[in-house]
Amino acid sequence: MRNHTFAFLAAALCLSPMTLPAATPNVVIIFTDDLGYGDLGCYGSPTIRTPNLDRMAAEGLRLTDFYSASEVCSPSRAALLTGRYPIRSGMYGKRRVLFPNSTGGLPDAEVTIAEALKDKGYKTAHIGKWHLGIHPGSRPLDQGFESSFGLPYSNDMDGIKGKTPRGSGSPTPPEDGWNVPLIRDGEIIEQPAVQTTLTKRYTEEAVKFITEKKDSPFFLFMAHSFPHVPLFASPAFKGKSRGGIYGDAVEEIDWSVGQIMEVLKKQGIAENTLVFFTSDNGPWLTMGNQGGSAGLLKDGKGSTWEGGMRVPGIAWMPGRIKPGVSSVQVNATDLLPTALALAGASSPKDVVIDGQDVSPLLFEGKAPAERPFFYYRSDQLFACRLGEWKLHFKTQTGYGQAKPDEHEPPLLYNLALDPSEKRDVAKANPEVVAKIREAVKAHQEGVVPGVAQFE
Repeated sequence: MRNHTFAFLAAALCLSPMTLPAATPNVVIIFTDDLGYGDLGCYGSPTIRTPNLDRMAAEGLRLTDFYSASEVCSPSRAALLTGRYPIRSGMYGKRRVLFPNSTGGLPDAEVTIAEALKDKGYKTAHIGKWHLGIHPGSRPLDQGFESSFGLPYSNDMDGIKGKTPRGSGSPTPPEDGWNVPLIRDGEIIEQPAVQTTLTKRYTEEAVKFITEKKDSPFFLFMAHSFPHVPLFASPAFKGKSRGGIYGDAVEEIDWSVGQIMEVLKKQGIAENTLVFFTSDNGPWLTMGNQGGSAGLLKDGKGSTWEGGMRVPGIAWMPGRIKPGVSSVQVNATDLLPTALALAGASSPKDVVIDGQDVSPLLFEGKAPAERPFFYYRSDQLFACRLGEWKLHFKTQTGYGQAKPDEHEPPLLYNLALDPSEKRDVAKANPEVVAKIREAVKAHQEGVVPGVAQFE
């Protein structure tokens, strides 16, 4: 792993002494796969029971306008860990995500949350799905994690010919249909991975890590394999949800979240640990009943409509984060600068960080200044949000549409009044269109695309 040079965070990223915990805080990010905006009780699901996440939201801050930085998996993970739009790191390409035979991955030169916090003395662990590359330089242990346990990519990859159902969206997928390996610290320990046990085993690993590292600051990136298809659940949860196997998988993840909250409290470190729960993108709607729900939002995974990139976002730190609900626009690239600010760690030098420290929002309820958010599909900018307004230059359904529809003039929606994006109001608001165009122009002038990794 190459050495990275760091510079101290600007004063604007620092918190006042009154807002920081007395000790260096721990950071836990719980990242689900393909979970939709409407799939949790606290976000309106009438069928899937999520009492632990509902409690997490009630005790913490529930964000109604939280975004993944991509509409599909690999680039969204890269954005979260680096604080940068995927186009900058080259996490894009014709195939849209990494596959087992891909030669690319997250470039070694990129600085992750794990690297920055490790440099500050944090213990770091990755548990769950990785999907950022399997080659030297892009693997978990190359990207700042001291330990790793999980799958190298999506659980529907490495399908076994003759056993794997077309599309992987079966409500009863064969347990022996995929040959994806389970890897610990770079070594295969089980192949194929027993997928019915994954959520339980990830949770056991997380509880063990927290228990062992409780006396030192730690960063845990817990990236669940589900509810990505094929869907599996352990015997304790299978067949128990009104939401079918999809609901079973989500309810087991909810149980897992409860276990994390419980061990943090048991070890007496809950008040010194920021836990953030979210998803890598919206629901995979083409999988039907196995694809989840975006609630009132339009479309899902693979699209830059709201349902593809607006996802659940819950921040929890008892006694530090006051219970509440916020409609302030926050996105996954904000997690790196926020985590670094909490740790008093340094920010990557000579690198553009797109996210910003949102700890004043989390701890003091202070909204950051209005800023644009950019919706990318691969290396193409499809839309931009500024305040309550969203301007679409191109639109394309997540799957099944060969080419995007280009819009000139662009489509404009007021997301406060029309979160389902049904009423184009561009003609009545030319000044808004012009303002967003200027924001896009300024952004694009500063973007130097990285070498495409998904070709």
